[in-house]
Amino acid sequence: MAGFHHVEVWVADFAQASGEWGWLLRELGFERSSQWPGGESWAAGGAYLTLTTSPNLAGEAHDRRLPGVNHLAFKAGARARVDEVIAAAEQHGWRPLYQERYPHAGGPDHYAGWLENSAGFKAELVADES
Repeated sequence: MAGFHHVEVWVADFAQASGEWGWLLRELGFERSSQWPGGESWAAGGAYLTLTTSPNLAGEAHDRRLPGVNHLAFKAGARARVDEVIAAAEQHGWRPLYQERYPHAGGPDHYAGWLENSAGFKAELVADES
């Protein structure tokens, strides 16, 4: 059986990350499934994403251009839903990327929007319904 069980994202500023990621994850149909001081998990589709701080962080800056995770891509539903979330993103700490090529920055048959939060983490919202 294939698939992800969970993804854990370490953040330097949990309060900031919780606000930005919390908004985006709610918009994409996730529900907060647990929380504790300095962390929380959001579940959808049988998997979950955890945001947490750690005393083992090697630094405070995230750079998606270094080896490691470049971005997380989420199923976002219909094209109109991708448009709605991208349009509202700046009010919630996310900056749209590749706007000059939106919504086909990934190619003519790929309808998606890309966002970057205040920590430099990138998320892709993919239209997976017509």
